[in-house]
Amino acid sequence: MVMGKRGRPSVLEVCRVLAVLVSLFPTVSLQCKILKCNSELWASTSKTGPEEDFCIALRAYDNCVRRTARTCRGDLTYHSAQHGIGDLMSQHNCSKEEPTSQPRARTPLPPPPPPPVLTSQEPSSGPEGCHYEHSLPRNAPPSNYTHCGFFGVPHLRTFGDDFQTCKVEGAWPLIHNKYLSVQVTNSPVVPGSLATATTKLTIIFKNFQQCVDQKMYHAETDQLPSAFADGSKNGGDRHGANALQVVEKVLGQHVEIHARYIGTTIVVRQVGRYLTFAVRMPEEVVNSVEEGDNQDLYLCLHGCPTNQRIDLESFRARAGSRTSAGPRGFTYQSAKAKCKERLPVEDVYFQSCVFDLLSSGDINFTMAAFYAFEDVKMLHSNSNRHHLFKGKAGRALSRASGRSNGLLSVFLLNFIVLLWTGCFTIHL
Repeated sequence: MVMGKRGRPSVLEVCRVLAVLVSLFPTVSLQCKILKCNSELWASTSKTGPEEDFCIALRAYDNCVRRTARTCRGDLTYHSAQHGIGDLMSQHNCSKEEPTSQPRARTPLPPPPPPPVLTSQEPSSGPEGCHYEHSLPRNAPPSNYTHCGFFGVPHLRTFGDDFQTCKVEGAWPLIHNKYLSVQVTNSPVVPGSLATATTKLTIIFKNFQQCVDQKMYHAETDQLPSAFADGSKNGGDRHGANALQVVEKVLGQHVEIHARYIGTTIVVRQVGRYLTFAVRMPEEVVNSVEEGDNQDLYLCLHGCPTNQRIDLESFRARAGSRTSAGPRGFTYQSAKAKCKERLPVEDVYFQSCVFDLLSSGDINFTMAAFYAFEDVKMLHSNSNRHHLFKGKAGRALSRASGRSNGLLSVFLLNFIVLLWTGCFTIHL
């Protein structure tokens, strides 16, 4: 697919987004020094000056942001800054090799001439070019759509259909590519427990061609808005703005975001006091990596870091051996009975429901698991992989693969797991 260049923001737009992100994630400043870089950029660009002065300020900002890379990786403020720098330097024809010290004040240059008006002979950037399927080459094979889900205490289904239960307290990135970024913030469900759940969710849709402006959607517990952060419900004032829309399905409980220009659908819900997230996205968009970004920290792509994972099988074995009620008021058997009311198939969604009830005692997690599976049925392109089952090696199996070839399947699964764990590691 020919995706083209994204629209370029003004410095005011970049600073506005940075300011909003700072207010949403104030804890960033404890280790990540991106806020210091932002302050310096704001101070150096707050006064109108020559184009050369502006380029010098941008180069200084670029150097400052690069120095924060190690401590700020995975932070949305950092990635927004990194994305905005390149756009602004291209917009103002700034070179990265020039000096970065501030020059003396000079007389401002005259404003640039207005951009040329497109004629009927030039290619259109209207709605047809802002629809993912329509923008594919005529003889291209059908797109392969993938799914990622994040719900409960919390459980993660990756784009590769791995299913994991994680700790991941605090802010974590789910997705980051050329077109959008998603970050969740997870808070402890009960004091002294490893169990956390999502209380904040932020999605940034980046500028894209003549289709959409940069937009941010932010939800928190008891605040599931039906619009983007600027109050709009679509992609802005561009010709293809309706290629990005927020649709409220149930007031305060269920919102969908349709980004047709990248073939993506996002479902955000509030169940009880916590948020759930689900997405359907083409593989091409999933793998559209920013230059210099190896994507190793993004949960939907690579899963949770090993030291953040909870062994659901071991937990189930320990819980099944107890006959008395746990500290949250459920026994293993009573938790299973409650989850069975909504999830009759004992797959990973059923097991996650049991885990959540035993860990938190919050009956709303039953519905969180139920809706997570409903979202899978709506968003996952392969109906044979809706249900996942945990094999002995701890990897998720579909119902079809779990029933075929008996011991041979178990042998092959263990062999494949050994190959993968020998070849792929997560770098922290």
